[in-house]
Amino acid sequence: MDWQPIETAPFNTPVMTKIHDDNGERNFQTLKKIGSLWFFPDGSMYVYYEPTHWASLPEAPGEDN
Repeated sequence: MDWQPIETAPFNTPVMTKIHDDNGERNFQTLKKIGSLWFFPDGSMYVYYEPTHWASLPEAPGEDN
């Protein structure tokens, strides 16, 4: 995956996120940013942490662009 700094993440678009710091990589999860919070893709709940990196989701098999 092509990981980018979280500050460059798009708003209201589901992306893959993670935390990557001195303790390693963890909290790999699909989230979307709304305002200053990160939510599950369906918007049902926000997470209690700030990811450090994001990447575009892989295309679903059979998707044509």
